[in-house]
Parts: sequence; structure tokens; C-alpha cells
Amino acid sequence: MITNLIKIFLPTTIAFVFGIFFTPFATHYFFKYKMWKKKLRNKEDDMSLAFQAIHEKKEKGEASTPCVGGIIIWVSVLFTTLLFFILSIIFQNDSFAKLNFLSRSQTFIPFTLFILGSILGLIDDLLEINGKSNITRDSNWYTKLKLSIVTLFGLLSGYWFFFKLGIHSIHIPFGGSWELGLLIIPFVILVMLGSFSGGIIDGLDGLSGGVLASIFASYSFIGILHNQIDIAAFCGVVTGAILAFLWFNIPPARFYMGETGIMPLTIVIAVLAFLTNTVLILPIIAFLLVITSLSSTIQIISKKYFGKKIFRVAPLHHHFESLGWPSYKVTMRYWVLSVIFAIIGIILAMIS
Repeated sequence: MITNLIKIFLPTTIAFVFGIFFTPFATHYFFKYKMWKKKLRNKEDDMSLAFQAIHEKKEKGEASTPCVGGIIIWVSVLFTTLLFFILSIIFQNDSFAKLNFLSRSQTFIPFTLFILGSILGLIDDLLEINGKSNITRDSNWYTKLKLSIVTLFGLLSGYWFFFKLGIHSIHIPFGGSWELGLLIIPFVILVMLGSFSGGIIDGLDGLSGGVLASIFASYSFIGILHNQIDIAAFCGVVTGAILAFLWFNIPPARFYMGETGIMPLTIVIAVLAFLTNTVLILPIIAFLLVITSLSSTIQIISKKYFGKKIFRVAPLHHHFESLGWPSYKVTMRYWVLSVIFAIIGIILAMIS
């Protein structure tokens, strides 16, 4: 038990400390090479006058705020994971070998997708930095390409789950299990696309960081409950890295997470849900991602088919801004709610 706790908390602490010390160096280069968006957002036609003022103020901030802060998160995760993996190879018969949390059955897929998603997101951010926002935001082919890549990630994950790990059913809370067979593969794809769509929550200073830290911390606890210590350690490392990012990103933000941060975090959540057999609890743990994604979907459908808006502005956190809530108040209330839903999810995983 003590060894397991050390295996979780030591890497988590190292990821946090590394992130804290790495950030000033990273920030220096972010500003030196002006790694922020070079083209301001186009104003939406349906914005309220009150929100337009907020939006314009934010755009001025975006024009001089680096948008690749997610690098701090994934570099911290990469460093910590490889550190313990290399130590386990060097000291094979030593206690260091027991601290390696990179394993075929639990963390190989989430770690691999985390790095791949970070690289893909970084490409997106670099296009923005180089003034190619017309591609990243306005091109249907680019959007379809990203969705196709996420679909491929889901396909490969589903294949690995079914053929390598023997995962072919999902747990129904308080109701046994639901046998899916090969249908588990398309189901993985759908869940991953759904969690990826929640990435639009990255819209206010510190908002996505606090919410995602709660989600990954909850899966660290769930990993402990299910005796999946490698998953618990990996989620702890990601949580530590996010908290290091958040340390410097509490409003006003020094940098934004960007796609290089939000993309790997959202797609990996889906993988963790299947590995811990909590996919039907995921909508509760990640409720704020779900409601954020739904708010935009509902708004689009309502405007297209009924000619009216449900929310003043979508996604939902901007709706609250348009009502007059300061951005920091929206962020803090989302943090509180994210902790509440994470605790509810942990309890459900424990008793169901």
C-alpha cells in the first residue's frame, strides 16, 4: 500500500515541481518568438452589445498573450513519465523499477494519445501564430481533417481495447454490464469525439485548467479504487502538470492553454473512462465539458431550424459573461462545480 501511494504521489509532485521550474524558461521563449495569435477573431453577428465589449477587450489581450501554454503541461507529463521509465530500466532490481507507471495494459494508450494529441494541437496553434487562422477556424476541410484524426485515434483505441485488452462490455451503474462485442470500437470513437468537443471550454483565463484538473484528479482516485495504480499515477502526473500550468494562469492569464493543451487532455479522458470501466459515469465527472458542448450544439440547431437563440452567446460560459458576470466569477464557479461533479463521480464509481 505504501509503495502504491509513493508510486502515485512522487511522480505527481515531480510533474508539478518540474512544471513550476520549466514555466519561466518556456514563457521567455513564448514572448521572445511572439507565440500568440496574429489575427483577431471575427465578431459574431448575433453578439449582444454588452458581450461585444467583453469580446473586444479579450481580443486585445489575445494579441499579446502566448497561446501555447499547453506545452508546459505535456512537456511536464513527458518528462516525468520518461524519467521513471528510464530509471526502471537502469535500476531493474531496485525500488525504482516499481515506480514505473508506463504499462501495456493501463497507460500505454493514454500516454501515446496524449503525446500525439499534443503534437496535433501544436500544429493548430502554430498555424494561428503564423496568421493562418483562416485555415484553423474557417476551413471546412481542416475541421473535417481534425475530426478524422480524432476518429482514427478512437478507432485505434477501440481496436486495442477489444483485441489486446479484451474489453468488450461497459459497466452500467447499479445494473451489471452491457455486452457490446465489436460495437465497443465505434462506441469508443463516439465517446472520444464527444469528449473532444468539450474542448471549447477553453475560453476564459484558468477555466479549462481548473475543470480538467478536477477531472483527472477524480480518475486518479478511481484508479486507486479499482487497483489500477498505473492509471492512478498517470492521472496524478497529468493533474500535477495542469496545476503547474494553472499556477501561472490564474486570472489574468500569462498564457493560454491552446489546442496543444486542450486537445490531448480531452481525448485522453475518453480512453481513461473505458480503461476504468466508468464510461457511463464520465458524463457526470466531465459534466461541465458536456454542458459546454451541448450549449453550442443547441444554439446552432435552434438558430438554424427555429431562427432564434436559446443563449445570449454560446458556449455557456460566454452566456454568463453576457449576463454581466465577471470572467473570474464564471471561472471560480465552474471550478467549484467541477470539484462537486468529480466527487459525485468518485462516489458512484465506488458504490456501483
